[in-house]
Amino acid sequence: MDTQKFASLYDAHVRDIYKYLYYRTQHRETAEDLTSQVFLKALDKFEAYDETRGTFIAWLYRIARNTMIDHFRSTRAALDIEDVWDLQSDSDVVRDAEASERIAKLQPYLSALPREQRELLLLRLWDGLSYAEIAEILGKSEDACKMAYSRVVAKLRKEVPASILLLLLFTHL
Repeated sequence: MDTQKFASLYDAHVRDIYKYLYYRTQHRETAEDLTSQVFLKALDKFEAYDETRGTFIAWLYRIARNTMIDHFRSTRAALDIEDVWDLQSDSDVVRDAEASERIAKLQPYLSALPREQRELLLLRLWDGLSYAEIAEILGKSEDACKMAYSRVVAKLRKEVPASILLLLLFTHL
């Protein structure tokens, strides 16, 4: 195994994976634990990763998404694990006041979206992923992701106040 290559990929992507998990769990320690689990799983399966099947970052996001779902499945069986955006905030969110404030402003609008639209929007805007990467993570075609994104943005333009829409579309948390 090329541990040097994995180490450089870890350094390049650990922050992105952490942010992805943090903004969905809204709990610092949980996001840290899940990030560690993601990279341990990736390290364990690193030799099986096939560059011809997709980008490394999309592969990591898929592992992160599945790890997060598994976490909520095991710890919060009574809640809809696919709807982690709607989980109650933990007091640790206060540590990151700016992110917490943005999340509070956006949450009512994002919570009103169907899960798949919300996930697509967050992957595209907050995580900055390409349509190809999102398609790989969600198991859809790139064209389907582009069309769905266009539709959700058009819907938000009609329903969301302009200041909130600008916060959503042009601010990376």
